[in-house]
Amino acid sequence: MELANRTTGIQEFILLGFQVGQLEQLLLLVFFTLLYMLAMAENITIITLVHLDTHLARLPMYILLSNFSWLEMCYMSTTVPRMLLDLAMSNKIISFSSCFLQFYIFFSLGSTECFFLSAMALDRYLAICHPLRYPQIMSPNFCYALVTASWVLGFLAYIFPVILISKMSFCGPNIINHFLCDPGPLLSLACPPLANAPLISQIFMDAVVILGNMLFVMLSYGAVILTLMKSSSQGNRLKSFSTISFHLVVVTLFYGPVAGLYAMPGGETDSRVIKIVTLFYTAITPFLNPMIYCLRNDQVKEALCRLWKRKTIFVKGKVTV
Repeated sequence: MELANRTTGIQEFILLGFQVGQLEQLLLLVFFTLLYMLAMAENITIITLVHLDTHLARLPMYILLSNFSWLEMCYMSTTVPRMLLDLAMSNKIISFSSCFLQFYIFFSLGSTECFFLSAMALDRYLAICHPLRYPQIMSPNFCYALVTASWVLGFLAYIFPVILISKMSFCGPNIINHFLCDPGPLLSLACPPLANAPLISQIFMDAVVILGNMLFVMLSYGAVILTLMKSSSQGNRLKSFSTISFHLVVVTLFYGPVAGLYAMPGGETDSRVIKIVTLFYTAITPFLNPMIYCLRNDQVKEALCRLWKRKTIFVKGKVTV
């Protein structure tokens, strides 16, 4: 009864954030505001370009990439605006329901990204290892089916763990040593003894979603690399290696910090490192991905030139009229 009375009073949490001085806080606010705006502009450019350019809109890789850009925008918007608000204001309170809503959406989008990376690895595997069957298999309808499956599976994966963790008793204090509602700091506030079901379900879903997709991506790109090494055409081999190298960089940028975070032992001494690693894959990676995937790509540059010429012709036509 005494435990129940203590837990029912927790209606909100306090996000500690980065715990730096006012000057550092202002610099972080300016830096991440600019980073957020640039990342949004990059991803919007890719989505717009793919939808306006008829050539790119028919290619399976760019159908997946345009949807991936939308995912990155959602992923970044789940945490960064709240982080900027906390940097700008002294009140860092987040309600119990808002905290768990952010937790659910953040992890769902993260798991959706895992499935998207697998879908793009499948696309490259079919294009390079089975080029004759590629046009029939990777049709636009199949691409949109992969996109839909990625979103649905991503948002179904963490419903059960989040519900179980939200039903746990939280003894307090209600201070989360993070800039977002992450399960690690949240579970450290739960009343002992911790229930096994929420922890087991969380670990199980992490293993299935993260490790399962990581293994699929590694096997797919491994098969691609072996196929390219056996290729007789050096020109095609170099071009394909150049394309998948960008894909592998993006995969590494996502799975590298995630793997490091889960391999890291828990504890207060790791809180600063955990925040930096989390910040990298929530804010830095969505900013870097468009530049790596698309904005350095020759097909994207050609599409930008076509779009610019169309705009110039349209403007000249209006002036002439």
